[in-house]
Order: sequence, then structure tokens, then C-alpha cells
Amino acid sequence: MNPPRLWLRRLRKTAFWLLGVVTVLAVVVAGLTVWSVRRAMPTLDGELTLTGLSAPVTVRRDAHGIPQIYAKTSDDLYRAQGFVHAQDRFWEMDFRRHVTAGRVSELFGESQLETDKYLRTMGWRRVAEQEVALLSPESRKGLEAYAEGVNAWLAANTDTDGDGFAASGALSLEYGILGLQNSDYVIERWSPVDSLAWLKAMAWDLRGNMEAEIRRAALAAEGLSKEQVDQLYPAYPIDRNLPIVTGGAIANGAFDAKATAPATPAGAPTTPVAGLAADSLNQMADALAALPGLMGNADGDGIGSNSWVISGKLTATGKPILANDPHLSPSQPGIWYQMGLHCECGTEVAGFTFSGVPGVVIGHNAKIAWGFTNLDPDVIDMYLEQVEGDKVKVGDAWEPLTTRQEVLKVAGGSDVTITVRTSKHGPLLSDASESLKKLGGQYAIAMRWTALDPGRTGDAVFAINKAGDWNEFRAAAALFEVPAQNIVYADVEGNIGYQSPGRIPVRGKGDGKWFAPGWDPAYDWTGFIPFNELPNVLNPERGYVVTANQAVIGDQYQQHLTDDWSYGYRSQRIYDMLGAAGGKITLDDVRKQQFDNRNGFAPTLIPALQKAPRQALSQVEKNADALLVDWDFQQGEDSAAAAYYNAVWKNLLGLTFDELGEDYAADGGDRWFEVVRGLLTKPDDKWWDSKGTPAVEKRDDMLAQAMSAAVKELSEAQGEDPKQWRWGDMHTLTPTHATFGESGIGPIEWLFNRDTVGVSGGDAIVNATGWSAGQGYEVDAVPSMRMIVNMADLDDSRWIQLTGNSGHAFHDNYADQFELWRTGQTLPFRFAKATIEKESTNTQTLKP
Repeated sequence: MNPPRLWLRRLRKTAFWLLGVVTVLAVVVAGLTVWSVRRAMPTLDGELTLTGLSAPVTVRRDAHGIPQIYAKTSDDLYRAQGFVHAQDRFWEMDFRRHVTAGRVSELFGESQLETDKYLRTMGWRRVAEQEVALLSPESRKGLEAYAEGVNAWLAANTDTDGDGFAASGALSLEYGILGLQNSDYVIERWSPVDSLAWLKAMAWDLRGNMEAEIRRAALAAEGLSKEQVDQLYPAYPIDRNLPIVTGGAIANGAFDAKATAPATPAGAPTTPVAGLAADSLNQMADALAALPGLMGNADGDGIGSNSWVISGKLTATGKPILANDPHLSPSQPGIWYQMGLHCECGTEVAGFTFSGVPGVVIGHNAKIAWGFTNLDPDVIDMYLEQVEGDKVKVGDAWEPLTTRQEVLKVAGGSDVTITVRTSKHGPLLSDASESLKKLGGQYAIAMRWTALDPGRTGDAVFAINKAGDWNEFRAAAALFEVPAQNIVYADVEGNIGYQSPGRIPVRGKGDGKWFAPGWDPAYDWTGFIPFNELPNVLNPERGYVVTANQAVIGDQYQQHLTDDWSYGYRSQRIYDMLGAAGGKITLDDVRKQQFDNRNGFAPTLIPALQKAPRQALSQVEKNADALLVDWDFQQGEDSAAAAYYNAVWKNLLGLTFDELGEDYAADGGDRWFEVVRGLLTKPDDKWWDSKGTPAVEKRDDMLAQAMSAAVKELSEAQGEDPKQWRWGDMHTLTPTHATFGESGIGPIEWLFNRDTVGVSGGDAIVNATGWSAGQGYEVDAVPSMRMIVNMADLDDSRWIQLTGNSGHAFHDNYADQFELWRTGQTLPFRFAKATIEKESTNTQTLKP
């Protein structure tokens, strides 16, 4: 499945300047004390009234605040889930729905107008509103019951204010802080649309290659040839890094894992359109990347997720083991909420949920388990439209654009009205910014995106939660339209499998890598790949399935999914570890595999570094080079070799690709592994030459310069004894509150953020603590949770999340899982009622 750093910086610089030092002092003096913090923490024992229940519901929590809900009916189960989510995470839920609706300015004022303009232009919530009617009656009932539970919690903890609820610090500390700037804010009632709109945020954060498409166009506009751009986007190395499904093709209208087919020629590439303004294109890419990423931002290479499932033929228990760890933006609290849902109606499911959404997203029920990684298909095309006034060219004719008015309410300011124009391909994103309207003469940019077509993904979570075998699981997966995912599967009968669901376009012309000419109907989408034709496999002969955002399948597959995969370094490492393990794999073996820190590119780059001629080395440089001689390539937080290697890598990218500038700084992910791998065989390639010097540098010059620069950097930061350098001293993580954590006001940040710590891992590593070489070594993506399901004994499964289940600052469960997560440990993932009762520390009865 990269954080919204740019948006958070904007928030820090502008949204909170009104508070200032005087306000902070006023907050402290007014009583922001232990009492004021704790008054918002929910009561977790005894009896509470939940209006609308048909019978009492029991909620048992363990020492980590993980609730297990026991109800008699399905409606009561989801009603209680909404109530419990609101108890622990309502601020998070409320903020998310403002983002998905393009209403962030209503919370934080004028500084968020640009964010809202883009979100309103895309119209996430408008699509969610259309989806309600498409859902099954059972799903609608579940969403409605969930919303009733959320509203019951609000009614019990606030004063009703018309159709909404009065916001106050009694709900959470965040509302107390918000009230200092926006005292008139009223909380609206929760609705099923609020839950469905979250699926649009998921789809946006996992949207695939949109930024790559824009950056390609910008590079071409700056004068790079198509061949030079392609050199920065190498082909997937399928000869070295195995795809998910290693065979199969479409036969007789369905995918057959045993079918064979010749390699399928790639679609005719789109020709880049000349005359575009590179600055405008880069501004668009930056603005879209800066939108609040509620799960993660897909602009980072090598960011994604890991999952794998192992047949009982290879495990110590004789039954499958399923592992999953989605890589998303780090935040405080973390993105996930752990929970179990148990109902006399037959629902028995536990795992990781999203606050604001009913059901379990990733986990297991009594019969099957499942995990997700991002399929990452190309589901967005950017169309250049020829526009004159409110007309758009289609073929040889001019057709009217569809227009609508959107009114943006602004906290502390006047309403702002915008006009959203839409072509047949989608909304004109270039209208969202004055600078983008000057993109290139009469051109505008429209976005065609699968998530803007109403669908039934809202049915999928309910259906997967209740699936009992492979066929029922596949039927449920067929409903999961956006975002398209890889789903691994295991069941208690011993089966393992993989399915790739999702709405993936079929293009009439073009390959999706470049902007398409909107005036040419030949480039329109002609439909979507039928679900039955999407790759899947049941009980593969090798005994395991590995998905880590690598290529799904080889060139023999007749449909086009994308060309912009992650490059398979994580997935191949998992394949290699499983292959080396042989049989009798245990849960602890899998836990260690999830925390594996091996850098997959270091064995390629280090020999080249060691061969590069260097003159008159200092003793510090000699000692630094010695660190790499017998290094095992593991990037533990205490590793001196990892510190040196990554400093070399960062400096090598900055020196070699200086001509790309800040707009396109190499981030260091596994795409750049492949770019540099190719250049290492071309010592005279012009990319090696530095733009900023009169000399003509070659490969060995740049390698030597990178090593010297790394030694200088580390000596200044950590001293001149290379053996004392530590990767964790530079590769750091600060669990940061998603809204107030980078306000720029120290005391407020202190309230919500946790301490900065060093971590193991790195980019394109199984323990994927991502960082951007263009920004620094700080962590910008993490394994947001880790789950290991034991199909031989579901009660003996394992799990952990980034920080903790509670969203209330200073609560015991706000960050109690963080140190375990940081060090690769896990918690027992309980399922049996007897065990849950034995280990519960809080028991609450919700009464009608």
C-alpha cells in the first residue's frame, strides 16, 4: 500500500501563525494540565448506553487497548464498532472526512484553500455520494448502523447544536486546540458517505504512476529526449526479480495459471506533446504530491507493502502462515486500529481496521486470512485538452465542457466560489491553480481516474470478512474495484492463493506513460480488464506466494497493467529467504523475515566503489572504506557500514543527477538502483558528468567524489572514528501527529508527538523504513503494521502496529506498541473467546 510532508509544512507555516507564543502561554495558564488532557479519555469499564441497540453488547479490551466486540446481531455489531472507533479516534475520523470532502479550510482557514480546490475539483465525496445507491442492502445497513454508533457517542459526549454537535476539548485534546483558532466549529453528524469517501483517499494514496507521468512530461519539456527520460525509468528486471505469478495467461476468456502464450508486444507509446511549460508541470506535480496523504503518498519509488503466504508443506505446523506489512506514511496515531468483531449472527473476524470504516480491512475470520499490497496498476491517465473558452476539442469538432460551482467555506474568512470544468475524460486539474492555467497556450489537463467512476468497493470489505473459502473469497475480491490490490489468501483447510482484483483500464491507443492527446478519440479508454482475466493462482507448486509491489506477471500476459512497478528488490529478498529456509518454517522465522534489513543493491555498488581509483586517502577515509569490506549488507540501527554506505549513496545521486534540479531530485528508491546499475556498465555516459563543473567527469570520478563527500559529512556529524558511526543516528523517525504535529509551535508539538528515535532498515528493504535521498535520511514511510496469521491455530497469531490503538495524547495506549514495533517484536493476536476473556483488562457493556 510517502507522507504529506509538503502539505504539513504549509500547515506549519500558515495555519497556526494566529496562535503564536501568546496563545500558547494562554493555553497553559488556562489549564491545559493533566486534568484537561485526561478528561477526554473514554471510560472503558462498567455500563454505557448506546442508543439503537437491540440487545447488550460486550466490549473487552486487553492491556494494549485492543477491543473485542461481542454482539447478537450484525446491526448491533457495526453500531458498537462505530461507537468504539469514536471513543478512541474521533478527531482522526473527523479530520479525514474534511479532507475527503475538500473542506479542510473549514477547520484551519485560508491556508488550506489550495488543498480544497484540488480536492473539490476531483470530487471525491461527490462520487462517494453516488456509490451509496449501488451497494447491497446489507452493506448499506452496516454503514448506517456504524454511523448510528458514531453519532450515539457524539450525542453522549457533547451538547447537540442543531443538526450537529458542539466541539470541545471534552472530546479530545485536538478540539481544545482547534477551539483557540476556530471557536465556532460544529461537528456534523456522521453518515455512510463519510465512510465511503475514505475509500477515495485510499485510492488516491495508492494511485500508481500519476506523478511519474507528469514528471516525464516535465523532463521532456525541459529538453530531454524520450530516450533520456526512458533511461531514468528502466524496464522491470524480470530476469533477476521474479514476478508474483510466474506463469499463466488468458485462455478462453479467463486467466489460467498453467496456460502459455507468446510475449505480448507493448502498446504503441504515446508521443510527448511539444510546447508545454515545464515549470507549470512541476508545480502541478508538487501540488498534487502535497495534498494530504491519509495513508501514504505514492510518489516515492520503492514504497509499497510486503505480503507472503506459505503452504503448510513448508511450515512447522503443517498449515499455512500468512504475513503482511503495508508500508505507509508514519503518523501519530498510526493509520491502523486493531479490533475483533464477534457476532452470534455468524460474523467472526479480527484484524486491522480504519477508524471511520466498518468491518476489518486486513486480517482473518474463522476460516480464511487475507493480506493486501498495492497492485499499483496504471489507473490514471492525464489528458491534454485543447480548450477555447468553455469548449473542448474532440476530433474535428468542439464540444461544451461540463461546469459546476463549488462553494468553499473558510474558517475566519469569507466563502470562496470556484468553477469546476470537466471534459469527457474527467475534471480539468489545471483549473485548480492560476499558474497551471498557463500550462501551454490553449492546453488544459484533464484527469481520467478509475476512482472517479462510482463503484461497489464498499461491498467488498463486508464480503471478504464473511468469505469462507477460495470461491467466496474470489467473489468478494471481484467487488474490490479501487484501489486495485494484490491479495494473498490462506484458509484453515490448507489452501493458499493470490488474486489481483481492481478496475484496470484498457486503452484504445498509447501506453499510459505520457500525457495523451485528449482531442484524439483513439486514446480514449475502451473498457476495463474483466475480473476473470486478472492474474490469480491457487496452491502454486513452489509452496508460497510473494507480493511486494513487483511486477505481477511476465510479458506473456495479454493485458497491460502498468510499466511502473516497484523493481522487485524487496520481493526477491523474500523469495530468497523462503527458498533458503526450506521446510519447517515457524512464526518466529517469519517475524525475523519481516524485520530483515538487507540492502539488495549494495552487493552491486560496493565492488564498483572499491575499484574506483582514489589518491592520497586520509586515515579516516581508509577506515571508512574498511567498513564495507566484510559487511553483510544488513542495515541495523547500530551499523557503521550502513551509515557510510547510505551517505555514499545519497551523495552519489546528488552529484550524478545534479542537472535534474530540485524539481526532480533522485529519491534513492529501487528505481534509482536500476538507473545506476545500468550506468555502472557505461563509465563514459553523459549522466556521470557534473553540470556544475567545467571538467568532464566519468563514472570513477563520481564514485570517488561520493565517498569523499560521505566521509566529510559523517565526520562532521558523528566524529572521525568510522567504527563509531551509526545508521540509527541519521536514519531517524519521529511519530508525528497528522494535523498538529508540525504546527511550528513547540509546546503544541510536544503534546502530540513522540520522541525521535533511530531505526533499522531503509528504502527498498524488507523492513521498509523509507527515506528520500533528496531530502535527508529521516524516515518518510514505514511498515505501518506487521501481521502473521497461523492457520493451524488462529489464537496463536501475531501482530503489531506503529504506535498504539488510542488516538488520545498521553493515553497509556497512545504509543505503547512503538518500541516493540521499532525493534521487530510483535504481540499475541488473540481470537479465541476464552483467551480474550482471560487476558482482558477492561470490560464494558453497551446497553440499549
